[in-house]
Amino acid sequence: MSSRKKNIKYYKTQILCLSLKSISKETIMKKILRLLPVLMISISLSFIACSGNESKTKSMEQNIQKTTTVDFWNGNRSVTRQVYEREVLKSILKATEAEWGAWELKETLEDYPGDDESLVFTEKGHDLFVTIAGNQKFKEGDMIVIPQLLTKNLLGYRVPIIRKEDAGLFGEISRHEDLQKLNHGIPETWSDATIFRHNGYNVVEKGSFDDIFDRLQNKLFDYSAYGANEVLGVYENRASKHEGLIIDQNILLFYPFPLVFYVNPDLPKMAERIEQGLQSIISSGKLDAIFNEYYGNITEQLNLDRRRIFVLDNPLIPDVFRYLAPNLENL
Repeated sequence: MSSRKKNIKYYKTQILCLSLKSISKETIMKKILRLLPVLMISISLSFIACSGNESKTKSMEQNIQKTTTVDFWNGNRSVTRQVYEREVLKSILKATEAEWGAWELKETLEDYPGDDESLVFTEKGHDLFVTIAGNQKFKEGDMIVIPQLLTKNLLGYRVPIIRKEDAGLFGEISRHEDLQKLNHGIPETWSDATIFRHNGYNVVEKGSFDDIFDRLQNKLFDYSAYGANEVLGVYENRASKHEGLIIDQNILLFYPFPLVFYVNPDLPKMAERIEQGLQSIISSGKLDAIFNEYYGNITEQLNLDRRRIFVLDNPLIPDVFRYLAPNLENL
């Protein structure tokens, strides 16, 4: 082959290569430009999927972290009250799960005698408990009060436990003065002692809830009165163990004495949850349902509407509860 032909072939080959290279680059660029939106969407979807999974993981971790242990002190009260108040608290916590997260209940039933009750938050470290509004063992700022009634003031309807031999005496009482002459036995540090003294009653404030019926049996006083929500349980579990004691069938004392939640002052968020949940179960009718389950026939059981009722003033009650008055139809 002549050198001229070789040169022509060489130049043709170079031109062809250059053309192919040029076409390939243009084609590749066009394909890239056409695929770019699809590629960007794919990348975006992958990012969203990863972010979603990360968010779900974080959410799950947060839910686990949000499981709240609620340290509930439920001592210094009758078994009947313990069961009821525990049920109310559980319903409150269930009603707030969606917003506030999971929970578990740590309950302490230990009794704290005398003024030890005032140490529930400061030394015992509990989160909350149920007590009477205006509890004098606590000063303002020592607790956060949730100002909602838990038992329709049922604790303020007081029914006496007496000696059976005195049934005739109590059956004849029709005036305040008659009852004021008798001695009312009350355990030390109970707020009832202040209330009865304020209303001119004779009060024997000694001993504890554990020995109160020993002293009644031994005639150290004439009667000891308990809330309508607990008197049956108190009698069954304590007073009935002492021969000759009965529940009086004639007298009913009344004063504003509502049960409310006290929350540790260091736990404002828990107080917010309890108040929100309590309002929720009030609005839904759940609290009424619990009340009716435990106390729906209490008026009939104790013949409350057939008793002589004596209304007392409670000087310890916060103003927000001063409106409370006898209303058996509401029980």
